[in-house]
Amino acid sequence: MSEYKGIKGFSIQSLSADPADPNIGQVWYNSTSGSWKVTSVTTAGAWATGNNMNTARYQLAGAGIQTAALGFGGNPPPTGSGATEEYDGTNWTSVNSMITARRNLTGAGTQTAGLAFGGFATTISTATEEYDGNSWTSSPGSLNTGRRYLAGCGTQTAGLAIGGYTGTVYTGATEEYDGTSWTSSNPLNTARIALGGAGTQTAGLAFGGDLPGVSTASEEYDGNSWTSSNPINTARYDLAGAGIQTSALAFGGYTGTAYTGATEEYDGTSWVTSPASLNTARSLLAGAGTQTAALAAGGNDGSTLAATEEWLGAGVALTKTITVS
Repeated sequence: MSEYKGIKGFSIQSLSADPADPNIGQVWYNSTSGSWKVTSVTTAGAWATGNNMNTARYQLAGAGIQTAALGFGGNPPPTGSGATEEYDGTNWTSVNSMITARRNLTGAGTQTAGLAFGGFATTISTATEEYDGNSWTSSPGSLNTGRRYLAGCGTQTAGLAIGGYTGTVYTGATEEYDGTSWTSSNPLNTARIALGGAGTQTAGLAFGGDLPGVSTASEEYDGNSWTSSNPINTARYDLAGAGIQTSALAFGGYTGTAYTGATEEYDGTSWVTSPASLNTARSLLAGAGTQTAALAAGGNDGSTLAATEEWLGAGVALTKTITVS
């Protein structure tokens, strides 16, 4: 009988731990777990259930990546929250709270350089706070247009505030943050609230929302002006987003009649609906990450949620255990 070495020209490695960056198709034996492993590639995206947040809430904001995310603010009834949690890819850890407790806010940046802005406490907020991986600090720069139900994207030193509700009108107001102050820019073509956002300050993306009336509108920002792009497929508001302008993800929300787990991918031109929806359909959730590795946390499905889900997109390398029966 031929051996693997005779067929392939090399032996299967016996390793005490899985390799950090295995090649696609690589096979090895993990001597610690006593199992055979192989690296393959995902052919379709899917959501997997993760560990719950410590504080169940909706109307919260998120930032960071799937393995180093930040969740903050929100509305555990009956008041707004300043609760902040860090996610390491497995568990949430409660850390120092925001200075201004609020809900309906948005965020940007990373787990060690986060940005929180806007929202609602007892009144519409213009407050901006920066997170350094340990504590929040109030920024001297407040939003020029105070609002809630807005979208955000970018970084701590190059953030973007998009749309929202001023307390009297639905606005398309757009502002850029430079790490110190906010500067007003050209507004959205379609003013709306409760929309999703993704991308950077010079390549932003806004999608969905409420007009009033559920919207499918999608727009791209070039650092100066917004241009209407192809619409999302499922009209909804109170949704979340992740990724960049040319590789974005939209998920969750409310269609006007029902909570949805619908997930769509954007390639810079068109939105495509994924066959995989969130396991828990919900609105008013936080999003973080990229198109191929996103995070959904908290939200509302008629009750206040702590549920966390991780998205693994198509074309991602995945280590599998080989089972023999």
